Amino acid sequence: MIIWRKLALDKMNYHLPLESWSKTPIPRVSLDTAGLVALADLQTIAERTALCGSAVYLDVFVLCPGIHRQQTATELHGAEYPPTAALTSGYVFRVENPATVLYLQKVGKTGHLVHLRVSDKSRPKPNWTFWSSWWTPNLSPISKVFYLTAVLLNWMVVVYLVLTGDWWALVIVGILMLARLGNIAVVRRRSHPGWHGVPEPGVEGDLLILLSQDRWIRMRGSVDDLKVVTSGQWMRDMTFTESCVVAASTLLVYMGAALASNADQSGKIALLALLLISPALLVVSNKNIAAFQMFGRSITVEGEPKAYKRRLDLAEELIKSTKRDDWAIRLGMINPETARTTPVML
Repeated sequence: MIIWRKLALDKMNYHLPLESWSKTPIPRVSLDTAGLVALADLQTIAERTALCGSAVYLDVFVLCPGIHRQQTATELHGAEYPPTAALTSGYVFRVENPATVLYLQKVGKTGHLVHLRVSDKSRPKPNWTFWSSWWTPNLSPISKVFYLTAVLLNWMVVVYLVLTGDWWALVIVGILMLARLGNIAVVRRRSHPGWHGVPEPGVEGDLLILLSQDRWIRMRGSVDDLKVVTSGQWMRDMTFTESCVVAASTLLVYMGAALASNADQSGKIALLALLLISPALLVVSNKNIAAFQMFGRSITVEGEPKAYKRRLDLAEELIKSTKRDDWAIRLGMINPETARTTPVML
């Protein structure tokens, strides 16, 4: 009986390793509204979704302001659908994939022609099936380092909160991770290959894309690969169930912000550090992504952008190389009268 009483007293007197640390390391400073940082409308998460073509479950451990904005990834291109010409056939259409347009806007340069190459990077099944849901293959070494640092930072904060016994702050981190998971699951369900036109196996394509602000893109690759990244629908409309999940995830973010005042000051500082440092790490990671990824296809930049004094010079050069000018007429790059009187140099 004495032994059991002693064990009970020892349990009552037990303290976590860091529980003796000061709960208010910065006296006279109130951080009750620290949770509002999570509500900032940053587009970092949505931008990564667009550049990677989807989301992976490892993203759950990257907590940034703007978790509730991930589904707006389809709006980041600013409603621009640039006119595009197939230099091999003269057919003119528009790039309908908003994620592809966003990538083109980022790599484009005013007054320059940027060369891109589309390739099929589909992984063989079943070896890649599991890992593709957890990892994005288009990351450069620098991008990987900063992304994994953001993941590690989240775990460091979790361990710190456990050791200090700040359970309210730990609950808030869990709520934000749950909101992140809900958005990731919806993004993965919405982003599946759909309609991309009639297959044309073995045919090579060559596209000229005219972006706003006089940014010109020449994209080459297999016609089927070009169709996958430029046509059809990237993320379909949400179903009723998916809309409910996104709404619930948004409410979870606001709930986490509302509950932040219950955490200790040291826990609030840890949450602030997590929500301020993680987006900075993710921005650097997004900036250094090696290639744009979409449905197993990869778009990479080839060479350096080539400058032109005027758009007509670009049109005349491409007309000479393609030996046809119908695409230039349809894009409005040359006058039809000029095209009829000036023969194409063969």
